[in-house]
Amino acid sequence: VQLQASGGGLVQAGGSLRLSCAASGRTFSSYAMGWFRQAPGKEREFVAAISPSGRSTYYADSVKGRFTISRDNAKSTVYLQMNSLKPEDTAVYYCAARQTSYSGSLYAIEERYHYWGQGTQVTVSS
Repeated sequence: VQLQASGGGLVQAGGSLRLSCAASGRTFSSYAMGWFRQAPGKEREFVAAISPSGRSTYYADSVKGRFTISRDNAKSTVYLQMNSLKPEDTAVYYCAARQTSYSGSLYAIEERYHYWGQGTQVTVSS
């Protein structure tokens, strides 16, 4: 599967952005999806994950209550709605996918993912 992330940009603190990740192929509903981010000089970190069915989600503590991950399997797209953005949210955001036979699968470790998008830059100014 190929992943194409979009929606990044420059926003003021307290603002919102919605990232999208479009996947190729016709089996999107069998993929667990995740969002990760990498800030300058830091390692890539987990942000959010969603199961293939979309019924289960999981968030990093740093974004819980502010970010929402969702998916539209008919459009082969996963979203990350980011509200109340903070300067520390500034990073390149990557979407990732892993095919799985279990509709409730969630993965928070990047090594569990097999496919990665190219990343989209999010910059939050103070």
